[in-house]
Order: sequence, then structure tokens, then C-alpha cells
Amino acid sequence: MYYTAWIILTASLVGLSCGLIGVFLILRKMAMMSDAISHTVLLGIVVAFMMTRVVTGPHMLIGAILAGLLTTFLVQWLHSLDIELHASMGIVFTTLFALAVILISTSVGNAHLDVKHALMGEITFVPFDTYSLPFLGQVPKTTVMLFIVLLIVLFFIFALYKEWKITSFDPALAASLGLPVVFLHYLFMSLVSITTVASFDAVGAIMVVAMLITPAAAAYLWTEKLSIMLLLSASFGVISSIVGYYIAFWLDTSISGSMAFATGLVFIFSFVFSPKHGLLSKWIKPASTTSTNY
Repeated sequence: MYYTAWIILTASLVGLSCGLIGVFLILRKMAMMSDAISHTVLLGIVVAFMMTRVVTGPHMLIGAILAGLLTTFLVQWLHSLDIELHASMGIVFTTLFALAVILISTSVGNAHLDVKHALMGEITFVPFDTYSLPFLGQVPKTTVMLFIVLLIVLFFIFALYKEWKITSFDPALAASLGLPVVFLHYLFMSLVSITTVASFDAVGAIMVVAMLITPAAAAYLWTEKLSIMLLLSASFGVISSIVGYYIAFWLDTSISGSMAFATGLVFIFSFVFSPKHGLLSKWIKPASTTSTNY
């Protein structure tokens, strides 16, 4: 495969994983948790580096996942103290992210960890860091990791589809049926953390947030059936990746930023043209009702 294909494939894997996970975030009314986790995982990465002094390896993934779980725990704890949920997210997100920035500035030194890279990523470098795999040849490491993460996400969605569907729409009913609601919640947040971390280095926090929220929000405008919403959200993530790449190529600008912008274009299209919630359908229905009355 050539250079452009690897970039588009890598971004599409981000769109698929984030699009699927994002649907459940939207349904649970926890969309901004993705923003919080995508920033606070930086603290886990920094702490893992400070402990090992190595910028690559599984310890980075473990540290970031633990930071994501810490974020989830602190948000839930503050919310249990009668602090509004979004305020809890804001408090935890800004505090932990600021701590990570301070540690980078004071303790990390000359290592390749910087805030700009964390926010925007650098997907253009992905095709140069490769593994040699049988039958496939040289494959980018980030692409391999994102493919594995996608398989993990698909496995848990298929294995726990009914459980997550019930806990997303009616947690009280799920608890009354004996489902382990708390365990399922933290398992889901672990998947959010894993997906975020896997996407973090390649595309940065901004695109991760865009891919987790916007395709799912756009899909929600088209259907109320969960299975179709999952398919639409994943498709919108892939479409945004492809369209965003060519926008970046056309304007000679940031690829990750253009892909995040493309998710906004997909949402605007859905907001205008979706059959039930779109602006056009809302304009057409009153007109047809008026003509019927005459």
C-alpha cells in the first residue's frame, strides 16, 4: 500500500472504533466524558514515562488506561456528592490535564512529549514506523494497534450488546434485572480509554473527541434503532476520515484538524437532511399539514 492509503486506513480505523463507542456515550448522556478522558490520559502517559524513561511500550498504554479509569472514578465520586455531572467532568478534566502539562514542563525534560503533539497528533508520520508482518510486509505500528483495538471494541459490543443497550437506556431497569451496572460502566469506560489512547499518538485529542461525539450525534438524527445507529456512526467516521484527508490535501493544512472539521460537515448535512429530525423535514411537514387543512 502507498503512503496516502496508510493514512486514510489508519484514520478510518479511528473513525470506526470511535464511532461505535461514541453511540453509547451519546445514549448515556456522557458525550463530554470523551473530552475529559482524551485529555487526562496525557497524565497517565507522562507518569508512565517518568517511571520508565521510555517513550514507547505497553506501559504507556497501561498508564493511559489507568488515567482514564481514574478520571471516570473521580467524576462519578464528585457526582455522588451532588455536584452536577458536567461540572464534575470539567473539574476533573482541567485539574488532571493541567497537572500533566506541569509535569511535562518541569519533569520530562527533552523527551518527545509536548502539549501540541498531544492535541493535534501527527498522522503524517504513521506510515514510517512499521512492523514487518508475514504476507503483509511493512505495516505501520499504529495501524496494527488500531486494528486490534477495533477487534476488541467489536468483541465487547457483540458479547454485551443486550446488557449495554439496557444500561444505556434504563440503568434502573438493568439494576432491577440483576445486571452488574457498575462493572459494565467501568468496563465501558475502559474501552473508551483504550480507544482514546490507541488514537492519541496518531491523530491527537481534538480528532479523538470529534470522532467520539460527532458521528454518533449525526447518526442519532437519522434513526432511533441502536443497531442502525451503530452502523451509521461507524460509516460517518470513515467518511469523515476520507473527506477530511482530501480537504487537508486541497488546502495544504492539518490532516487531523481537517478530519475533525469533516465530522462537523457530516453533522450539518444530517441536521439539514435527516428524515425525522432534519430542518427540511420540519419545514415540509407544517407545509403539508397546512395544505391538508385547506
